[in-house]
Order: sequence, then structure tokens, then C-alpha cells
Amino acid sequence: MLHTDIADGHGSSGNSSPGSAAQHAAGTGNVRRLHLVFRGEVQGVGFRWTSSRCANSVGCTGWVRNEPDWQTVTMELQGTQEQISAFFGAFAHAYARYPIEYVIDEKDDIPPVKGEPDFRVRY
Repeated sequence: MLHTDIADGHGSSGNSSPGSAAQHAAGTGNVRRLHLVFRGEVQGVGFRWTSSRCANSVGCTGWVRNEPDWQTVTMELQGTQEQISAFFGAFAHAYARYPIEYVIDEKDDIPPVKGEPDFRVRY
């Protein structure tokens, strides 16, 4: 079950592809980067790989990694508000048939990273 308040209404509109939207937003300062810590059923369920697939499909960049406590996953997610919202929608859809229980323990806006090519799983 997803518990989040990420979609705060600061979106953009348009019909461009995810990649071109990220490139356009990077030039106009509309890119947001979130530092997130997920706690719960987040290790051993494909969380990192699902995150990577969903983020790349909507044009987000950043990274995700398991933490050594076996209970948390840390993520940095970057994109426009529209892309970030699309990420969470795609992520929820990916686990619709096999729901997992988690909460977002921490959520902080941090400075965007320029030139980041994609979203990756870190070890």
C-alpha cells in the first residue's frame, strides 16, 4: 500500500515524450529532485528493479538502493512534477496484483543533479 503526498499540484502540461520533457524542464528550472526513504516490505520484492523500470519509462532520473538494515530503501528521484507523479502511478500499478506494505519515512527536496542520464539501481 502506498502512502505518499508527492503529487502536490505543481505539474506541467504538454504532450512531449518523457525524455524531451526532462530535457525541456532542465533548461527552465522545473526539475525537482526528491530524497526518499521507504520503510516496510521493500527488500526482496523487486522494489529497486521495479523503481528503475518505472522511473526510466516516465523519463525520471536518479537512483535507488537497499540499506543494510533490511527494512529500508533509499531513493533519489528527479524529474518534473508531472514525471514524478507518473512514476508513482506506474509504481502503484506495477504492484497492483501483488500489493506491498510500505511508507515513505523521509521526503526531502534536494538540489537537482545536472547531466544525469537515467535512473539506476545502486549497490
